[in-house]
Amino acid sequence: MVLSIDSAIALLTLTAMEVVLGIDNLIFISVLSAKAPFALQKRIRVAGMALALVFRLGLLFSIGWVMSLKDPWVELVGKSFSGRDTILILGGLFLIFKATFELHEKVEGGENAKTEAKATPTKPLTLFLQIIALDLVFSLDSVITAVGMANEIWIMVAAMVISVVAMLFFAGRVHSLIHKHPTLVVLALAFLLMIGTTLVIEGMGAHVSKGYLYFSMAFSLGVEALNIRRRKKMSD
Repeated sequence: MVLSIDSAIALLTLTAMEVVLGIDNLIFISVLSAKAPFALQKRIRVAGMALALVFRLGLLFSIGWVMSLKDPWVELVGKSFSGRDTILILGGLFLIFKATFELHEKVEGGENAKTEAKATPTKPLTLFLQIIALDLVFSLDSVITAVGMANEIWIMVAAMVISVVAMLFFAGRVHSLIHKHPTLVVLALAFLLMIGTTLVIEGMGAHVSKGYLYFSMAFSLGVEALNIRRRKKMSD
C-alpha cells in the first residue's frame, strides 16, 4: 500500500469531514452522560464514541446493504421512502423528542428538577440504549459520506478511526465546558433540536446544506462565548 498524494489528500479531507459529522454525536453523548452518576460519566462518553466507531466500521464493511437503503422501501401519501429515509426520520424524531424533553426540564423544571436529577441519576443502561440509537443514525450519514468521498476502503477506515480518536481526545473538554456553563447546556440541546429537524427534513427528501447548519452553530457559540466573557468580567 503506497500513500500517493491523491490518497493523502483524500484521507485528510475525509478525516476532516468525519470529525465535523462526529460533532453532532459528541454533543449528544456529552449531554446524556451528564445524567449518569459522576463516576460513570467518563466511561459512558468513551463507550459511546467507541460504539460509534464500531457501528461506522460495521456499516462500512456492509457497504452493499448500506447503499441499498437508498432504494424505495415504502410508499406513503404518494411519496416513496427508502430504508435510509426511514432511519433518518425516526432518528430525527427521537432526537427532537429527547432535546425538547431535556429543554423543558432545564428551562421550566427549576431548582426542584435540578435537585431531583442530582438525587436520581439516569440508569447507565437507559443512557446506553439512547446513545446506541443515535450512534446508528449518525453512523449511517458518516458511512455514506465516506463512500461518496473516497474509493479505497483503507482510506475510509483510517479516516473514521482518526476522527473518533480526535473526538475521544476532546470529549472531556467539551463535556466539562458544556456543563460548567448552564447556558451552554441549553445551547447544546438547541443544537440537538436543530440537528433532529434537519434529519427529518433530509429523510423527507429535501437537501439541507451542512454548511448552513454548522455556520449557525458556530455563530451561536461565538455569541455565547462573548456572553461568558462578559459575565466573567462583571463577576471579577
